[in-house]
Amino acid sequence: MGKSLVQAPLTWGVTLTSVVLCLLLLPLRLPGLELAGVGPNWLLVWVVAWSVKRTPLTGLWSGVVLGLLQDALTAPQPTHVLSLALVGYLTARLKKQQFTQEDLISISLIVFAMAVLAETIIAVQFSLQEVNFILPRAYQLLQEIWVHQQQVSLASAILSSLWAPALYYPLNLWWERRGVLPSP
Repeated sequence: MGKSLVQAPLTWGVTLTSVVLCLLLLPLRLPGLELAGVGPNWLLVWVVAWSVKRTPLTGLWSGVVLGLLQDALTAPQPTHVLSLALVGYLTARLKKQQFTQEDLISISLIVFAMAVLAETIIAVQFSLQEVNFILPRAYQLLQEIWVHQQQVSLASAILSSLWAPALYYPLNLWWERRGVLPSP
């Protein structure tokens, strides 16, 4: 009984600390953490790590919460809630469908695909904001958004997938050893 009273708060403490560290890493642009002015999407990697062995609803809610936290640190428009919620939901669905195996390469591939998806959702939101304005330059603005989206998407996907094992492996190992996740 005493062990579980200490273990649950410790597990939640490690989980919350990992979220805070991901939030703090988002604005950093250190050597090896930047490509074309873009850094890894640490919150997306965390949502994938969390959702990969959980239910789609749990993955969705983790994306909503982390999206709200990211919106609180950045601008609320475009929102990150939509992209991270979809990432959490789809990641859990992928694992539930058994399309992938449980290894670091699969996790990196999932993160790569989800980073492209998340950046595309952000670009769609930017595009919808521009369409609301009737400007002679609207077409040019939309073209600039989508060219920029391709660059940001690829850079984010590459960096996020390369750094995903560094976050996924220790968190997954911690959650498995604490009984939060089923053992492989």
